[in-house]
Amino acid sequence: MTGYDRLPETTPVAPQPKGIGCFRGEGERATFVAAYRDGMALLPPVEEERMVDTGFGRVTAYRFGPPSDEPIVLLSGRQASTPMWRENLPGLLRHRTVWSMDSIGEPGATAQTVPLTGPEDQARWVDEAIAALGLERVHLMGVSIGGWLAVQTAIHRPARLASVILLDPAVTFAPVAWKMIVVSLGSVIPGMPQALRHRLLSWISGGAQVDDTIPEARLIASGMRGFQQRQPTPAQPKNEQLQAITTPMLAIIAGASIIHNPAKAAARARRVPGAQVELWPGRSHAINGEAPDEIADRVGKFLDSLPSRGVT
Repeated sequence: MTGYDRLPETTPVAPQPKGIGCFRGEGERATFVAAYRDGMALLPPVEEERMVDTGFGRVTAYRFGPPSDEPIVLLSGRQASTPMWRENLPGLLRHRTVWSMDSIGEPGATAQTVPLTGPEDQARWVDEAIAALGLERVHLMGVSIGGWLAVQTAIHRPARLASVILLDPAVTFAPVAWKMIVVSLGSVIPGMPQALRHRLLSWISGGAQVDDTIPEARLIASGMRGFQQRQPTPAQPKNEQLQAITTPMLAIIAGASIIHNPAKAAARARRVPGAQVELWPGRSHAINGEAPDEIADRVGKFLDSLPSRGVT
């Protein structure tokens, strides 16, 4: 039995204690589970699946490719999980083994048991999950809020990080723009028509068509509709925290992102010592799906530029 076959058992349904993310009801969870399973079926073969315990709940992680040192570990965006990486996995696997972890507090094959109180807790569960997987050092790669999570790990729990790779990270280098606040508020309104949720996702994605025929859109829309977020509001890192980061960093900022001011985000990202920061014109916040081959090539070059530690 796979982890996503166990989804009905592992993902909480309301009512839950304060601070525990959960689905609004059994029907909402069933809709998400169907989208999740369909999305997983489109990914490259899962070579290993693990469910590991952390201080905040159980995390499901999937390995793509053979075991190796210093793999890439993926952190998904808000209301998303492993299936969102469908377009990226083939390219990334040309460079490294890839693990993907479904985040605690988000809809996915996770089971949150303890509330997250702030960035330190977020970094702790990531570090504990990496340790429980038996991974000595990893390249932590996150998109959107997953990028924020990667940076918080670099700030608070950097010991296992060989590098961090950020794809248009949210609430990290610039404040959230008003357009994104509209999307965020709209996504949590109960009873919102599905067509309107798709329109909000299209706005994030630079006007691209978004509907249930696109597996990632169906997955995220079902999470938006059926999952109750109960996490603290993400805090933007302070300047002194960014300047103290010693983990090698690649930050790709989407030039047409609505989540923040891209130019200001890129400028502030350059405060991280030695960070490789690029502003990609014309790309939206959905950059991972828009430019998977370009991202894979750039990530490969970045990894090749790092000091060798005998990676096999």
